[in-house]
Amino acid sequence: MTYKHQYTDGTPIHFPLGKVVCVGRNYAEHAKELNNPVPTEPLLFIKPGSCATDLDGGFAIPADRGAVHYEAEIAVLIGKPLSRRPNEEEVRDAISGFAPALDLTLRDVQAQLKEKGHPWEVAKSFDGACVLAPFVHSSTVEDLTDIGIRLSINGELRQDGNSSQMLNAILPLLQHIAGHFSLQPGDVVLTGTPAGVGPLASGDTLTLELVGLSSFESRVL
Repeated sequence: MTYKHQYTDGTPIHFPLGKVVCVGRNYAEHAKELNNPVPTEPLLFIKPGSCATDLDGGFAIPADRGAVHYEAEIAVLIGKPLSRRPNEEEVRDAISGFAPALDLTLRDVQAQLKEKGHPWEVAKSFDGACVLAPFVHSSTVEDLTDIGIRLSINGELRQDGNSSQMLNAILPLLQHIAGHFSLQPGDVVLTGTPAGVGPLASGDTLTLELVGLSSFESRVL
């Protein structure tokens, strides 16, 4: 997938979308709402870039695989290579942009996989499982510990979180990830979802925003 929307100001993103690195249970209240233990270190998994789709114009969800849950997240676009535990200055310089995103989950499928002790990829990496909005330039975000993420569905506020609530803040989180495997230009990191996740249905209308930075409307086809 290429970055269809470029940045919100219209300037181009010059690299294709790579892998999508996801962080599970990075908000304590979300872990609790799913009766999951709060992890003591970042819980990482990867979606292929092929699962990404654009928020603009609406997006489809699987109709025959059980409940499809939304998880609104702050997406971080990587613009420079990161590896081998970079320092915070190097991490900040490598961030190219921020966007609101949806990490979609086949929740019934995931529950079955977890019961068997199997990996989650089937529930997390289906086509369309990562819904990306356009990115704002990283230079527009002054404080990475104070980024708000909100999702409203059919006019009702469902998720309202802030990066200040993260168990693993954005800069040390990226340091941790790069200490295990390299991040490359075009990779996206989904930094976890706040409490309030739930099922989507065809016909739902959504407003997804980074508070004070960007806001987008979409719908489930």
